[in-house]
Amino acid sequence: MNQSFYIGAVGAQQQLLRLNVHGDNIANLNTYGYKANRTPFSALMYQNHRGIEEELPMGVGARLLMTSTDFSQGSVADTGRSTDYMIEGEGFFGLVDLSTGQVTFTRNGAFYKSELQRPTGEEDEDGQPILEVVYCLSDNEGRFVLSQDGGLIEVEDTNETLPIGIFDYRNYNGMQQISDTRYLPVDKNGGLWVGTGKLIQGCLESSNADLAEEYTKVIEAQRAYGMALKMVQSSDEIETTINNLRN
Repeated sequence: MNQSFYIGAVGAQQQLLRLNVHGDNIANLNTYGYKANRTPFSALMYQNHRGIEEELPMGVGARLLMTSTDFSQGSVADTGRSTDYMIEGEGFFGLVDLSTGQVTFTRNGAFYKSELQRPTGEEDEDGQPILEVVYCLSDNEGRFVLSQDGGLIEVEDTNETLPIGIFDYRNYNGMQQISDTRYLPVDKNGGLWVGTGKLIQGCLESSNADLAEEYTKVIEAQRAYGMALKMVQSSDEIETTINNLRN
């Protein structure tokens, strides 16, 4: 079949992926701490390559190379809430899920005072551990905020500045996005170190997605998708004409 058919089909499918990314950016314009994703494209192989036993066929068209995250600073949103924090500069807040032990990182500093039951180290007359209730800073979704030394942050007076940790990595490339605003580091991000960002209370960091830019990218993707489908349609018509001539 004509090579242009495959080029158009691949192009249409990749533009759909691009639309999904930019649509997600638009949906999170008002999500605090959200970092916009980008969609760089790359050409597929344009010539055959020699394999171990046979030639490897060339690629067709272009594909979405990867989805990269723009970690640039978002604007400041003054909320006035004493448990809202933002980082001016580089770094992340650390969140720990006590049920799994998983530690993730976020730029969303909308925190809350949450109840936590923990053992006192003593037992009752039935041999059951005695629990005490403490209040710690959390993201209100079951995860607790880490202090700079990696412990939980007990909250008594929410008006005072709490010892919230700021953590950082030298390389953000490839960090795994596991929710709209939470990230999990991978091996190539390097070791964890103390962040240099400044902690600001009573503010949150707005999304760094730009509405005008995202709409422009959506329109580009829609137009490219339509052109790719036209290519598929034209290729199919050419094949139909050739088959009719043979008959």
